[in-house]
Amino acid sequence: MPTAAKLQWISALAAAGLKEIEVGSFVPAKLLPQMADIGEVVAHALSIPDLHVAVLAPNLRGSQSAFEAGVHKVTLPVSVTNEHSLANIRKTTEQMIEEVRNIVALRNERFPDVQIEAGVSVAFGCTIAGAVNDDQTMRMCEAMAECGVDEIGLSDTSGYANPAQVRRLFRRLQTEFGTKAGGAHFHNTRGQGLANVVAALEAGVTTIDSSQAGLGGCPYAPGATGNIVTEDLAFLLEAMGYDTGVDIDRLIAARAILARALPGEAFYGHVQDAGLPKGFVYADGRAPSAPQPEGCLTGVAQ
Repeated sequence: MPTAAKLQWISALAAAGLKEIEVGSFVPAKLLPQMADIGEVVAHALSIPDLHVAVLAPNLRGSQSAFEAGVHKVTLPVSVTNEHSLANIRKTTEQMIEEVRNIVALRNERFPDVQIEAGVSVAFGCTIAGAVNDDQTMRMCEAMAECGVDEIGLSDTSGYANPAQVRRLFRRLQTEFGTKAGGAHFHNTRGQGLANVVAALEAGVTTIDSSQAGLGGCPYAPGATGNIVTEDLAFLLEAMGYDTGVDIDRLIAARAILARALPGEAFYGHVQDAGLPKGFVYADGRAPSAPQPEGCLTGVAQ
């Protein structure tokens, strides 16, 4: 994706009302050349007023670069299973725990204002290792808490999660780790994404990751498809009475930037095709920014 399009896209998402955006990853350019422009992308994102700029970093070197770039939050992907950890980060789980400990120490010493989130990957199941039980996941969460991270999120990297499991694990996370209990990261690999969101909401989760048009996935988790769709998530939350502050019409309009920048890429979601329902009102009482037709649905060209 061309850098100029990334910058335009981030600006459009922020203008639609998103308050925190993970804008990229500090990873070796030779391994993931798509992220070679992360410095320029972060600098642009930091210039947008009131935007909380988050990035992903898999190791100490990447985290230091992220800290020095001035980001507000760094998410560290930490796998529950050794198999996924080796495939994803080329470190065992024990090595990654030590890496997180060193990253937190560096942050505490030199960059105290940066938040650190441990994104606990394959928390609900692993495509490589198979089933993951609750105790396995909680043991990794405990290790992250002991390392001193600010927040512990649970990621369904491989699309294994079901709503009962989500509800159970997040309630346990909150009981055992209190204010460190963080957000939910779901993929829609088996069609359970939004059902899992509802379960997370019922458990008291207030931060949910998503990706516009459902882009993404994990190249090191065989069969893992894209994240849940931001547009559909925003509609779900607003329709349920949760005030997101997001303008869904402006969010949908941002898809046009992707269509130009990533020709031939498969995009996902439903709200952009069906449009907002007639009579739809946001949770805070706002009317949609785009006029709604007399019929039931709006057609949105892509």
